[in-house]
Amino acid sequence: MRKTRFIAVALVPLLLGAYALQSPPAAVSANAPAQWFAPLPAAAGSAGLPHNGALTDLTQWWQQQGDPLLVELIAAAQAVSPTVATARSRIEQARATRVGAGAALLPSLDASASASRGRSQPPTGPGAAPVTTTLQSGLQASWEIDVFGGRLAGRDAAGERLAGARAQWHDARVSVAAEVANQYYSLRTCRQLEAVTRADASSRGETARLSGLSTGAGFTAPATDALARASAAEASGRAIQQRAQCELDLKALVALTGLAEPDIRQKVAAAPDLPPQPAMISIANVPASALAQRPDVFNAEREVAAASAEVGSAQAERYPRLSLSGAIGSSRFRATGVTTTLDTWSIGPLALTLPLFDGGRRAADVDAAQARYEEAAALYRARVRQAVREVEEALVTLQSTAEREGDAQTAVTGYRASFTGTDARYRNGLASLVELEDARRAQLGAETALATLQRERRSAWVALYRAMGGGWTPAMTGPDAGPSASSNAQAASARP
Repeated sequence: MRKTRFIAVALVPLLLGAYALQSPPAAVSANAPAQWFAPLPAAAGSAGLPHNGALTDLTQWWQQQGDPLLVELIAAAQAVSPTVATARSRIEQARATRVGAGAALLPSLDASASASRGRSQPPTGPGAAPVTTTLQSGLQASWEIDVFGGRLAGRDAAGERLAGARAQWHDARVSVAAEVANQYYSLRTCRQLEAVTRADASSRGETARLSGLSTGAGFTAPATDALARASAAEASGRAIQQRAQCELDLKALVALTGLAEPDIRQKVAAAPDLPPQPAMISIANVPASALAQRPDVFNAEREVAAASAEVGSAQAERYPRLSLSGAIGSSRFRATGVTTTLDTWSIGPLALTLPLFDGGRRAADVDAAQARYEEAAALYRARVRQAVREVEEALVTLQSTAEREGDAQTAVTGYRASFTGTDARYRNGLASLVELEDARRAQLGAETALATLQRERRSAWVALYRAMGGGWTPAMTGPDAGPSASSNAQAASARP
């Protein structure tokens, strides 16, 4: 009768295990729009095709810019970036957490050994108890049976976070590449503006010199000469300021890449002119397909799945626990030259633990896990909305800059012709210095606006590259992917 009751009690948790844990959905809807609501750049003869119909693999996008220096700088920055190093460390932490969560599903086995020597009672004379030497060794095993799947849910949550951490490593590399590209383009644009301001300062200085000679000969009023000298001084100050800004951009690039400043300075000076149009990027026509390429969106999705599994794990803590233990041991006793060996083994007890009262702690843990799940779902939806926004903002900027570039080129051409003509008239005494300065100021403004517009367009391409995930796909692994991890990491480092 007692044996029957014991078996019945032991089967209680197994019967309860038939009831599945009520975890929330591991995947939630992001409500991504069915199409882009931003203009896709298109050229004549390629209407309806995104980005002039040119399809470029994002993983090779930097190499196709025709600028080897940019590729070199991105690779150097990714190698020394603390952001990438932190992401790699998080992969290792997540992997260790997953190993620990998986180990909780398996039995544990411990070994023990001891040795002692002594008497069992004080000596009282010739009949004193002999000195006894005791040697003991054994193995102890224990296993908490995962009846309700709580520990399995914990392992699943750790696995989801490991997948997310691997995606974040790629996201960190894409972010570093975009940051370096923006800084590099900023430096190259700054150099263009430095050349413009330097030429403007030289021109104004020559005008001031000629005006001084004319004033000394009595042909020009002193007030006009003062205006020429003031204009030259203003241009000189502007050129100095622009040169300082270029130095700051260069030093920022040195900090990002970790390369020696003289080397970067030399390579930037020897680099060819930037191409007028970066290589095109292909994006999917459907936003949902495009957003699947973003590692940060993927990581947010994995956080939802992990939070869902943790709700199940917290629920399992409210149910009974079933554990089994066992031991194997060997003892050896030696006294008065006689050795006795004793071997033992045991299986059990099969222990059932029923939670009766904990002051509401386990229920509170479930509520907290549910709240974390709702937070993860909200963050995932917000991440998707932000991703859509970033893509469409980049597309709007690309469309705007494309439409404005022709006007900017026309303005530069016209203002240059106007300044050339006004300068010729001024040298022949047919135009005033005020007219010349107005024409020069208009030319300078147009050239600055064109360089700034080209910089804005390149930044928009970089933003689109970043918004599209830099060519990442869920099939890509991180730097810790099994035996081929080193080869994967090397291939990834060679692919900005």
